[in-house]
Amino acid sequence: MDNQTCCFTGHRAIAENERVAIQKRLEFEIVNLIHQGVRYFGAGGALGFDTMASLAVLKLKSEFPHIRLILVLPCKDQIKYWRGAEKEQYSQILSQADKVVYTSDSYYKGCMQKRNRHLVDNSRFCVCYMANMKGGTAYTVKYAVKRGLCVVNLVPNQNQ
Repeated sequence: MDNQTCCFTGHRAIAENERVAIQKRLEFEIVNLIHQGVRYFGAGGALGFDTMASLAVLKLKSEFPHIRLILVLPCKDQIKYWRGAEKEQYSQILSQADKVVYTSDSYYKGCMQKRNRHLVDNSRFCVCYMANMKGGTAYTVKYAVKRGLCVVNLVPNQNQ
């Protein structure tokens, strides 16, 4: 199944003036992967790029009903400190996901990395939005490269 699976990773903060271009490129890459036989798309449920990727997969399901959105979440209380609109959008995505996997019941230091490793370990492809080599996104992309995944970075001139 991992040959048919793509995971997403990316920064939480994305400049407002970049969002439309990123969304178009993201949808293009997802369609390209679907044509290569990818059926399963795994996202980590975080704010920012994870949310954009989840919404893109859900949007494309109308055209490609065989694709599946799998949410791999670090813990059941991930949204504990999120704001109202963010929680509402998260709940809508959660209700439309085809499968939800929790890598831990509750938050602990390291649960985000566990989630990220799970996403990579069960994928052949990784679509990311990595503008800098810091934080969880950089860790996850480095891990994906080490594991031999085909990585596409949606930041121009940053492909692995």
